[in-house]
Amino acid sequence: MVEQNEVKEYVRERYAERARGAGGCCGGDSGSGSSALKLYSKEELDALPQMAADISLGCGNPVALASLLPGETVLDLGSGGGIDCLLASKRVGPSGRVIGLDMTPEMIALARENAARMDARNVEFRLGDMERMPVADESVDVIISNCVINLSPDKDAVLGEAYRVLKPGGRFCVSDIVMLKELPEQIRRSLEQWAGCVAGALSKDGYLGKLDKAGFTDVKLDFAPVPVGDFKEYAKEIGFDDAGWEDLASAIASATIEAHKPEA
Repeated sequence: MVEQNEVKEYVRERYAERARGAGGCCGGDSGSGSSALKLYSKEELDALPQMAADISLGCGNPVALASLLPGETVLDLGSGGGIDCLLASKRVGPSGRVIGLDMTPEMIALARENAARMDARNVEFRLGDMERMPVADESVDVIISNCVINLSPDKDAVLGEAYRVLKPGGRFCVSDIVMLKELPEQIRRSLEQWAGCVAGALSKDGYLGKLDKAGFTDVKLDFAPVPVGDFKEYAKEIGFDDAGWEDLASAIASATIEAHKPEA
């Protein structure tokens, strides 16, 4: 098995490279904004700095999913270049607050630059790990995340921390990659695919079980198969033919996951 620290350091370095202008996640085409156009409306993207749209690395639009309200405090796990934080900042307004959390210094710097370009004064970005969030207990109304929790090698810790920082009645509204059937061991062991949002994905039942274990209620998970970019080429490299690739592609889906922390 791949060691947890090895996974985290590999993922950190890959996303640092992306912040410096290389590559994309889950088949994203950083530098063109084409990935973002599949996930966000033109109106949303037009309101953002180009750099924020160009480095969109996600698999969904958690801001739309979360139905954010003016005055709410939002925490974005794995905030990257800041696209979801900046969109959320408009929804919660001047009386609200958005916290972006990312473990990559280069992404934090990029996100802060994007926020400054928008003069988004209700947004801040913190350097830290999802497994040990630098966020106070019961201080957040809504947690969002975009294709990031699957990257953590310790998802129980992430979900436990999410539960801790949410206020009673708070909402957990994320986009993520889930596994519809078991992946081959070659994929599971691959650090490249950990950083590409594939090898670390949970099954639907696994995700639901971990949310329940953390204490969440009213859980809802919906999904639809999506292409996962260069996973096809990777599959060929490790010996899968075209038929095998199609079988592997059908194992991966983009999901929207909603849950609540019970009222006190």
